[in-house]
Order: sequence, then structure tokens, then C-alpha cells
Amino acid sequence: MEIVFRQETAVTVAEISGSVDGLTSTALLTALGDEVKKGHIRLVADFAKVDYISSAGLRALLGTVKEARGQGGDFRLAGVTPPVKKVLELSGFTSILKLFPDAAAAVASFGA
Repeated sequence: MEIVFRQETAVTVAEISGSVDGLTSTALLTALGDEVKKGHIRLVADFAKVDYISSAGLRALLGTVKEARGQGGDFRLAGVTPPVKKVLELSGFTSILKLFPDAAAAVASFGA
């Protein structure tokens, strides 16, 4: 898994590629949590290049959304691939996280 951060106005976009699983979820949670600690509480995870997510990955997403919302921000997903979207739907995460077709739409949703 790789994570590349970029700023778009007042929104931080994390471009994630690879698998989000038991081996990588801690690194993802730490990286996103570090962004929240820096005050970057408007976060978008671009999942266009994520091919797999496990329950450990779901926990990392849940931890990040709780942290961001606890600071008055939000955490949104963009470009979710069909296999990952299916896992999100089956686990009920589509009612917790807002999903957008691409990073630009997710960034725009913040009204920034």
C-alpha cells in the first residue's frame, strides 16, 4: 500500500493504492491520524487504486472518521472500486462514510 497526500484548498486528499488489510491498516490509520493531528480535519481518501479492503482496513477507516468528526471535520471516500464498494456496503459502512465518484467531487462536497 502507498499513500500520497496533497492539499486542495482546505481539503487534504490521500491517494491510496494497493490493499488495505491487516498488514497495512495500522500504517493507514497512523498516516491519516497524523493529518488530523496537524489540523487537516477535512480529509478525502481517494480509493481509485485500492483493490482490496479487509476488516482491519474498515477499522482504520472508522477510526479516521471518528477522529476527524471529533475535531469538527469529516472524512470522505472517493473513487471506490466495485469490489471495495461491495465490502463497504455489506459491512454497513456506506451509511457511515460519504462516497463520491472521484476526488474532485469529494473535495467540492466540503464547499471549500
